[in-house]
Amino acid sequence: MAVVAAGRRHSVGCRAEGTVVVAGDGRAGECDVGAWTDIVAVAVGNVHTAANTGRAHTVGLRRDGTVVATGWNGDGQCEVHGWRGVSAVAAGWRRTLGVLADGTVAAAGRDAEGRCDVAHWRGIRVVACGDWHSVGLRADGTALATGNDRRGQCRVDDWRDLVAVAAGSLYTVGLRADGTVVSTPGGPAPGVSRWRDVVAVSAGSHHVVGLRADGAVLAAGDNGHGQCDVGAWRHIVAVAAGSSHTLGVRADGTVAAVGSNADGRCEVHGWRGIRT
Repeated sequence: MAVVAAGRRHSVGCRAEGTVVVAGDGRAGECDVGAWTDIVAVAVGNVHTAANTGRAHTVGLRRDGTVVATGWNGDGQCEVHGWRGVSAVAAGWRRTLGVLADGTVAAAGRDAEGRCDVAHWRGIRVVACGDWHSVGLRADGTALATGNDRRGQCRVDDWRDLVAVAAGSLYTVGLRADGTVVSTPGGPAPGVSRWRDVVAVSAGSHHVVGLRADGAVLAAGDNGHGQCDVGAWRHIVAVAAGSSHTLGVRADGTVAAVGSNADGRCEVHGWRGIRT
């Protein structure tokens, strides 16, 4: 479950005590998390274009399996308060997904192009949201996807032995049990297929981040804002990639950030006690 999340204009972190910290732009209410408690995972909904940068939302999963959300709700993506028995959450452009205890998936928000067409999914452990598509990881290590496939981002049916999936703007990456990474053809970083000893992946709009078993971090793709400058990071236990910045949680519960700091989204250096 994600203990940090990076959006287009803000960053979110889940503390071990169950409270949530935020940095960045909160114009749509996406940073109104001060009253949240007992949170074990967080997600943020990126927006599709820079013209809509004021439209974002933040999602929190509580320990009891309920879900809270705040921010822009133009398509009902924050209408998750009735969800129960949720084990994992994901947020994308104008939508929120939740994995239920029975392996089915709940969806709220915009269903254009089938991105919320998940009612028939079964045996799901984890979900991920890109801008236009949604991805599910089954308990048997296979994946499925729905939504726009213009860049081949939904072509995951032949992937096997997966332990994690992540969705970027118009691409999908998967982490195999052997520590290797697979990407759909339209991904911004085809070189991730050469990565080894990876234990976690995160997909930003146009860059991919991988956490290695030794606590080092790999990154590939668009580096126009320095969001891939993670080579010096050490002792990292969790990562999150946004549209133009990257976050890394250290073993001591502090957070590193690189990339664009517009709106203060990288002002996380004072964060302490992030869940590890």
